[in-house]
Amino acid sequence: MFNFCINNKSNNDKKSVSCLFLLALSIFSLLTFNDATAQGNLLITPRRVVFDGTRRVMELNLANTGQDTSKYNVSIIQYRMTDEGAFEEITEPAPGQNFADKYIRFFPRTVTLAPNESQVVKMQVTNTSNLAPGEYRSHVYFRAVPKEAALGEENPNRDTTALSIKLVPIFGITIPVIIRIGQSDTKVSLSNLQLEMINDTTNRLSMVFNRTGNMSVYGDLRVIHISPSGKESVVGIVNGIAVYTPNTLRKFKLDLDNSTKADFKTGRIRVTYSSQSDTRPEKFAEAELTLQ
Repeated sequence: MFNFCINNKSNNDKKSVSCLFLLALSIFSLLTFNDATAQGNLLITPRRVVFDGTRRVMELNLANTGQDTSKYNVSIIQYRMTDEGAFEEITEPAPGQNFADKYIRFFPRTVTLAPNESQVVKMQVTNTSNLAPGEYRSHVYFRAVPKEAALGEENPNRDTTALSIKLVPIFGITIPVIIRIGQSDTKVSLSNLQLEMINDTTNRLSMVFNRTGNMSVYGDLRVIHISPSGKESVVGIVNGIAVYTPNTLRKFKLDLDNSTKADFKTGRIRVTYSSQSDTRPEKFAEAELTLQ
């Protein structure tokens, strides 16, 4: 988020101030490549919170990786995911979407971190015994509080008759908080695989994730090129791709790795979408594209 303040002070010292707030939602286009989420100088682990089974309490670890003391306000906001994977803030759930905020407690609500200091924010679920089976999702929002200039610190030599623009960046990070009740019957498939050349240099693969069932899906994508002789080359990896309820599809594109020298005019491309696991990830979906 950015705070744009435009100050116009006339000769008779009458001051008018106009402020425009813009919220930039990158989230997590959900293409996160680490086990932590970071923006500005704030590092958060884990990058998502999922309550299922008997788990009632989870902890988020916040760390200040910057050189200055920073303060963050913690709140809950609601998002919907578009078919392209972007997020839009909403106040009312879409049909088939359930918010989790009424069943989540968290503390503290304000965190101040010195350089290289860390702190835990505890998340707790409550009053879930009567919830209908399904998935409930909200997002916890960590918003940096901008430092205000102390009285007397403003430049006394500035031209008070001229138009001045002050740009104050306000960093924020959102973490999905999910409550799952009952068994999942979610299934996912991959379709509409297409490969196109961009600017004669980039091979871009597009596809569609198709989701059915009562819960969202979250996993890692792996793309392999298989030559006519059977040689396999990993040409793309994207970790942390989600399709949230109530969405039934997500359109996705990625640029393939050309450093492998794979010939994308022949052979096949195999795309595998699997759960995140260090041992034996569960395969959610797989599809192939024959190259010609």
